[in-house]
Formats: sequence, structure tokens, C-alpha cells
Amino acid sequence: MPCEQFNLAPIIADPPAGAGGTRVYNLPMRIFRITFYNQGKVYQLHAEEVFQGELYGFVEVHGLLFDEHTSVVIDPSEERLKDEFANTRRILIPMHAVIRIDEVEKRGQNMIFDVGDQSNVTPFPSFGPGPKK
Repeated sequence: MPCEQFNLAPIIADPPAGAGGTRVYNLPMRIFRITFYNQGKVYQLHAEEVFQGELYGFVEVHGLLFDEHTSVVIDPSEERLKDEFANTRRILIPMHAVIRIDEVEKRGQNMIFDVGDQSNVTPFPSFGPGPKK
């Protein structure tokens, strides 16, 4: 089981003795912005749940949030992310790839940033095939 889960979906509680029925407390949904390094790029996603994964050393992300298009303007980078994570129930991100996790008031735009040699984002050293030069 995960150590702690950040989910504020409706909480169902048993009422005190003598009171009838079950109470449901609707708490506001929490939104998290996850920024992580993946294959030479920095991904920024928004999700409903973030917690320590069952696999040691991984952060588990559930409920990815994508913009529901109500206008004619469509962001190609958002569509690319939507296609990449289509039909994904959860993603596991290695802890050393996570740059930061923020709890935000409202959902922002999901993005992919290219990381060049002049970037001030430095990934944690890993042991595997290096970038092709």
C-alpha cells in the first residue's frame, strides 16, 4: 500500500450512533502539477492524485487532467501529450527524474520543453545509455 495518498474525492463516513444514514462530505478536488525529466525533455503534467508508488523509487500519478476544448484554438503540444498518454490509467515516474511537484489552485497547460545544453535543469546522474551525440 502507498504510504500516503493525496486524494480528496468524496469521503464517506459512518454517522455517530443514533443518527440515521451515511454522510458524504464533498471536498474540493486537489490538482497537482508534476514536472519531470524524460528522454531529454521536461514534461509538465496536471493530475488529481500523486503518491509514492508501490514500486520502490517511483512516484505514481493517477487521473491526468487534459484541457477540454471549448474553443476552436487547439494547442499542438497539449494534443501530443494527450495522444502519448491516451488510455493510461497511471504513470510511474522514477523519483530521480522528478524536478518538482506543486499543488495548484486550478489546472494549467500541460507542456513539453526541450532541454538544450544551456539549460539550468540538470537530471540526476543515471547509469544507462547516454544521449546520442
